Amino acid sequence: MVRAELGDGRTSGIVEPVSALFEGSAEIAEARHLARGFLADVQATLGVPVSERATAVVQLVVSELVTNAHRHASGPCLLTLEVNAGAVEVTVWDGDAAPPVAQAADPQRLGQHGLEIVMAVCRSFEVHREPVGKRIKGTVVLADDPGGHASGRLL
Repeated sequence: MVRAELGDGRTSGIVEPVSALFEGSAEIAEARHLARGFLADVQATLGVPVSERATAVVQLVVSELVTNAHRHASGPCLLTLEVNAGAVEVTVWDGDAAPPVAQAADPQRLGQHGLEIVMAVCRSFEVHREPVGKRIKGTVVLADDPGGHASGRLL
């Protein structure tokens, strides 16, 4: 749960994390829609600016992580979105314990660049094994970086 302070001790609102279970590739668009709605709630409830870049990047990360879970793990995946310290944490759990592996750069390869892209646009990227399956978390900064880097990282 996130509370935004207004400076006089009052809070402007609360945004609870959202989670949804997805079982098939047809639901990937629904996952992106959930992310867009969550970010609209963050902006409206907390007054936190959410740039168009952040919205697009969060939707991309959601799409790639849910797609990978669908392709590489049997069974459903659980998507959770949460605001923390000016960023959105996109977490996807699936039932396969094998960690994802980014492939070596190859300009001739068609497709299979999703994990590379997610790692490039996220401020941080983590994989945690669970008693059943794994959790993958990518963190996307909400405000635009004055230097223009998509991840919000200083290079």
